[in-house]
Amino acid sequence: MDNSSPSPADPVGIRHQPLTPPPARHAAPVAKKLRIYSHSDFFYWWPVWAVGYVMMFLTYWRGQPHEIGTDRELFHASSNLGVVYFATLFAVILITNFRVRGLASGVVILGGLLVTVFLAYMGWWDEIFVLFGALKIHMNMGAYLWFSTLLFSAWSVSVFVFDRMSYWLVEPGQVTHVHVLGAGSKSYNTQGMMLEKHRDDLFQNWLLGLGSGNLVIRTSGATREQIDVPNVLFIGWKVAKMQHLIASEPEDAAGA
Repeated sequence: MDNSSPSPADPVGIRHQPLTPPPARHAAPVAKKLRIYSHSDFFYWWPVWAVGYVMMFLTYWRGQPHEIGTDRELFHASSNLGVVYFATLFAVILITNFRVRGLASGVVILGGLLVTVFLAYMGWWDEIFVLFGALKIHMNMGAYLWFSTLLFSAWSVSVFVFDRMSYWLVEPGQVTHVHVLGAGSKSYNTQGMMLEKHRDDLFQNWLLGLGSGNLVIRTSGATREQIDVPNVLFIGWKVAKMQHLIASEPEDAAGA
């Protein structure tokens, strides 16, 4: 008997092969390590060089040449640029040296900044300075350029070099304080470890720090320690990830 004859279910005589299921897609591996860097308060000075570069471009775009000795230098005709720049510098100095923990204090600082910007937008600062004997604030383009560049260079070295010389390495079941230059490291067992995040400074943590905060690590055991890790960026996400890692056992991570 010819087994190759077409069947009623297969009228054209085509043999159907069983379909092979597609290979299962594996989920992307979850990172089993987390590095946490502590930054200095100098990180919060980024608005000073950022605003300085903005004022430099505005001076270059709308500046007017003036004779200073034998050279011609660019100055902006309005004193609004100088007022806004010095107001930014003064606000950063206050915020980085005084903790704003009360809502009333935050409203006062924010109100002062809004008034400064509003008067600059309306172009009233020149008229106000006339009342003080025309003591206007003007900076040439070179002043904005060089001071902002020096500040940006120091800020970059501080944030991307010096602040990374030591960090906290979080792994399942272990937290280690690592020093890059070989000054030693210290590990902590995560059993019973408690984490706290403090983000109660309205302006430093949210306005300048872009969601930064201070991390407090409390160890357990015979030698309990409280470890303060200040100025951690994106602390909300990092604490959540850290809690997941310290709750995992090392053998679980190896078999995952």
